[in-house]
Amino acid sequence: MAMEKTTVPTPRVDSLTLEVVELIGTVVARYHEEYEDAAAEHSLTGAQARLLGLLSLEPLPMRRLAQKLRCEPSNVTGIVDRLEGRGLVERRPDPNDRRVKLAAATQEGRRVARSLRDSLGFAREPLAGLSAAERESLRNLLRRMLDA
Repeated sequence: MAMEKTTVPTPRVDSLTLEVVELIGTVVARYHEEYEDAAAEHSLTGAQARLLGLLSLEPLPMRRLAQKLRCEPSNVTGIVDRLEGRGLVERRPDPNDRRVKLAAATQEGRRVARSLRDSLGFAREPLAGLSAAERESLRNLLRRMLDA
């Protein structure tokens, strides 16, 4: 007896959901565009700026950086090499495991990362026009979406 193939019905997407998805995509695209422009003003690629931003928060092992950036560890090595050559990043031994190297932002690297963050007005300016309650509601909705 042949097994009958069962299909899961595709949920119908209403026009409001489609509009929200489109708006989220537009916001993301504009954020990335502004981020790339801000990075270029510091003579950085977007990947270099993202890595520097991560390292300005805490030193991280190369493997963890690769996971966070969703790229190959060999790519991270090249990015760290270039940032190290500019004095923005340094490698240091992990105090918990001397076999592991941590990448860490230098003082100048943290300054550049802070300058990058400060120059990103796209999200900050429109959000400033929302009340604290509206920003909190938006934050909570975005968290719910990410947790789903």
